[in-house]
Amino acid sequence: MDKKEELKKQAAEKAVEEIQSGMVVGLGTGSTVYYALQKIAELIKNGQLNEIVGIPSSKQTEKLADEMRIPLTTFEEHQKIDVTIDGADEIDKYLNLIKGGGGALLREKILAQASKKLVIVADESKLSPKLGTRWAVPIEVIKFAYPLEMEFVKTLAGEPELRMYDNLNEPVITDEGNYILDVNFGTIRNPFELASKLESRAGIVEHGLFLHLAAKVIVAKEEGIKIFEKK
Repeated sequence: MDKKEELKKQAAEKAVEEIQSGMVVGLGTGSTVYYALQKIAELIKNGQLNEIVGIPSSKQTEKLADEMRIPLTTFEEHQKIDVTIDGADEIDKYLNLIKGGGGALLREKILAQASKKLVIVADESKLSPKLGTRWAVPIEVIKFAYPLEMEFVKTLAGEPELRMYDNLNEPVITDEGNYILDVNFGTIRNPFELASKLESRAGIVEHGLFLHLAAKVIVAKEEGIKIFEKK
């Protein structure tokens, strides 16, 4: 394991310290969260975590959790999540996020909004002075409307690309059967205004701006773990 991966693992394991026995836990998606899943499974196996259940944010995470024998539940059983551990693609100084690089932004936001506490794990390359500096905004759209939504985001000074599978001439399909547009808005001066405009469009299912949702961000840096918390 290289240095960067080792730091990500340390940060993910630090996030798992937020979990206590008896909790309902939101399980995010992505490479950093994988290390958190490993740690949760280890703590369950050795008896340090008991009677926890997880709600996965993607079919990928559901499969991994099943393989690791992490008990799962659904929103039919539990409508409130005690803590969700997830990753992010870009993080500003106010702990606002861009998420959705892994394609699970809709379910991830549902989990985030249902959580008492959202804990984000990332490496320091994800830190940014302003959202949009390093990452496009993923926007999940229904298939029927995607040509219209591509034109709509252009009116907001966005440059959209339909996300495609690597080495395939086919659009990526989300777990909910939708397409994803990756829209480069450049540095986003007012993410709240942009979010409001995106949310006004019928064909847009969800966007990757996660604003005022993260309570804590745990960052893996070369010199160690750095923790940022909402003030």
